[in-house]
Amino acid sequence: MLVVVLTLTTAAIVVRIVSSPLSNVFQKQLTQRAAEPLFVSSATYGFLSILTISFWPQLDLLRLPPAFWLDVLVFNLIGVLGNVLLIKAIRTGELSVLGPINAYKSVVSMVLGILLLDEIPSWMGVVGVALIVAGSYVVLGSGQPGRGFSLDILKKPEIQFRLIALVCSAVEAVFIKRAMLLSTPMTTFVLWCVLGFLFSFGWVVLTLRSRWKEQMAVFSAQKGTYAALFVATGLMQFSTNTAFGGMQVGYVLALFQTSALLNVLFGYQFFKEKNIVQKLIGAVIMVTGAVLIVVFN
Repeated sequence: MLVVVLTLTTAAIVVRIVSSPLSNVFQKQLTQRAAEPLFVSSATYGFLSILTISFWPQLDLLRLPPAFWLDVLVFNLIGVLGNVLLIKAIRTGELSVLGPINAYKSVVSMVLGILLLDEIPSWMGVVGVALIVAGSYVVLGSGQPGRGFSLDILKKPEIQFRLIALVCSAVEAVFIKRAMLLSTPMTTFVLWCVLGFLFSFGWVVLTLRSRWKEQMAVFSAQKGTYAALFVATGLMQFSTNTAFGGMQVGYVLALFQTSALLNVLFGYQFFKEKNIVQKLIGAVIMVTGAVLIVVFN
């Protein structure tokens, strides 16, 4: 039985590592073709909600405790916001830069642990932070000869959106895990889809009503890319939940960091982004730092 669990968890992690950067590729392609980030996010949640209809009879929602519903409410609200901001960042930023930045999620987790839980990081955790900062100099300075990480870089909207999105993602992961401990991966996934759609669609109604026809026209013209995004995102989130169910969140998040390397490669393959070797080196450094923080804290 243990072998089966480990095999399923391993497969889920591999699927997540590949599907996450692929979904970023499709999101960027759509936004380059006039799709609005909010509409892309809402359409994704909506399609996945339709796919989960057949699972509803199997969900025993009435027996779930109030704490579960609070966790679900929190991770959906934060998740929708983070997803929209991520797509906004991807629209104008480079995948080969924004992917490695996700390593800062580990630093955010460490800081929150110090402030809220009085958790003092180990020496390896400190080394991990140093590696992430060092990798930042390489990745963020890849297009600026003689310059590395600076406050000027933080002024770029795509970097700001990505940093806020990764904070949302880190918080979302914690509440997803809490909800799963009170239910099942499938129950959590279904509610992630359905409530995510309701929240994001409500946002669309409030802010994109005047552009509804325009966005539907883009949707019709880009059905293939939208379909690919739906599949990639569905696989990403379900595999995430499955991995969380079979392994500690910290270790899973550490393994997820390796998807940053694929972001760099996909940025070159699909969008002809420059300085890929330098970005790969920086990404490897940052991924190594993130793994040290998560594993040794």
